[in-house]
Amino acid sequence: MTEIWVVRHGETPWNVERRVQGWQDTPLNENGINQAHALGRHLARLHRDGPLINAIYSSDLTRAHHTAQIAGQAIGLTPIIEKGVRERHFGVLQGLIFHTMDEHQPEAAKIWRSRDPEADLPEGESLGTFHRRVVKALDNIAAKHVGQRVMVVSHGGAMDIIWRHASQVDLRAARQTPMQNASINRIEVSPNGWRIIDWGDVSHLSRESDDDVTA
Repeated sequence: MTEIWVVRHGETPWNVERRVQGWQDTPLNENGINQAHALGRHLARLHRDGPLINAIYSSDLTRAHHTAQIAGQAIGLTPIIEKGVRERHFGVLQGLIFHTMDEHQPEAAKIWRSRDPEADLPEGESLGTFHRRVVKALDNIAAKHVGQRVMVVSHGGAMDIIWRHASQVDLRAARQTPMQNASINRIEVSPNGWRIIDWGDVSHLSRESDDDVTA
């Protein structure tokens, strides 16, 4: 069994603007950097009694890797790049504000809304291809760290795939849970499958002192 803490990257300007990021390499904004530092302080507190996280993996996109670097520095770990946990490639939709997709790319927007697993987004990838990529990446990470706990810094879309796979929710179903920036989302990966331990923990983002923390 491997316990994986899946963390979404800190906030970016495009998150604020509700703009489709995908493979566009957007940086963290000031709030996102602060969120990454808050995550790092939380991990450091948890590590006081000994190592808790054995390794940190990260998407190669800047917003995720920067988050992982800041958090990892607090516990003396250097992130390992894992391109398999990149966000979905949204093709021609990348850079568009969500509510303007129909105006600028109506056919691609229709495919995106359909959630058809095998329908390729123009110049992008299908939901099914995305799902297989993310699941394979996490299975590979888990196989390298049996009996350990690792952290994977990824993206909202990838986290949705992870939640669905662990919850056995069909790809066509509407999203049922929020994917919050810098949240900690814990799953267990074992030969029996994936299981959610806890999801959507952002309590560390509002803690101002060690007195607020209970181990």
